[in-house]
Amino acid sequence: MSDNKTKILLIEDEEMLANMYEVKFKNEGFDLVKALDGEQGLEMAKTVSPDFILLDIIMPKMDGFSVLKALKEDATTKDVPVMLLTNLGQDEDIERGKSLGSVGYLVKANITPSEVVDAVKKEIAKLNK
Repeated sequence: MSDNKTKILLIEDEEMLANMYEVKFKNEGFDLVKALDGEQGLEMAKTVSPDFILLDIIMPKMDGFSVLKALKEDATTKDVPVMLLTNLGQDEDIERGKSLGSVGYLVKANITPSEVVDAVKKEIAKLNK
């Protein structure tokens, strides 16, 4: 069954948080799939063809910066917009994320799940213009 829902891949190792975001995004009409570590996230990015990726940085197996770099180097995933969602709020982390190709950077501690959804909606709206 095919529908026109925007598919979001959430790569987040904190399962409780991932589940909370999943509920929030699904309530807002998005299709959300989640991966609980960087390696799994990278594989899923290639297989589920997401429209947008929300990516944590501090994760087991492969950190978010490595995942972002790999996504941008892979022909199948290089054009998928990636927004970092992390607790790292240092300027150098934000700059590093941007230099690796992220479209945005959200610090979990400073933002509610509703605000995360709004930020993603804004970014998707920009891309669809």
